[in-house]
Amino acid sequence: MKTLRIDIVSDVACPWCAIGYARLRQAMKALENELAFTIDWHAFELNPDMSLDGEPILEHLSRKYGRSPAEMEANQANMMVIARELGLNFDGLQKRYSRNTFDAHRLLQWAKEQNRQTDLKLAFFDAYFGEAANISDPAVLCRCVEASGLDGEAARQVLDSNRYAVAVRAEEKRYQMAGIQSVPALIVNQRYLISGAQEPATLIASFREIAEDRIETSPA
Repeated sequence: MKTLRIDIVSDVACPWCAIGYARLRQAMKALENELAFTIDWHAFELNPDMSLDGEPILEHLSRKYGRSPAEMEANQANMMVIARELGLNFDGLQKRYSRNTFDAHRLLQWAKEQNRQTDLKLAFFDAYFGEAANISDPAVLCRCVEASGLDGEAARQVLDSNRYAVAVRAEEKRYQMAGIQSVPALIVNQRYLISGAQEPATLIASFREIAEDRIETSPA
């Protein structure tokens, strides 16, 4: 059985990243008798300059995209419907604040060393989109760490230090230089780029073509 390596460039604060991974999981499940997969998550910050106080999400999105709060509320409501159909908890989507996610990415680097990166990423998604929790708050981050089966005290020690900061910055720079400007972005076998939260059927077809080396494209 062939194995496809999938590198996912995403941000904890990106709802489409949560939706995209849920769709990816459906695609991988459908292909479980044909292909094996390995997953690695990589850092991307939607709001690297956001203050610790954050900003109400509808206000932030309206200012960022030049659209009215009503338009952004409708957009978020549509995402909530999509998420619900995928079994995701997006109850806090419109209540959340835009947050800085750098420390969350540092902890994801740490979790990778323990093979629990996906567990922690999903815990972050659930806290932020489901509960509108402050994903910049060390207490919230450590609660997510413990919910994913990792050591909360060890995570606090990481947060109290500068560990993994250089690695996160280097990773962000690497994918920016590779042309990744929006997320989610899937890079398959370090060569094929799939942008956005694609539907499972689209992913299934792409993965089968990649496995058979039938796609001609530029390296990501």
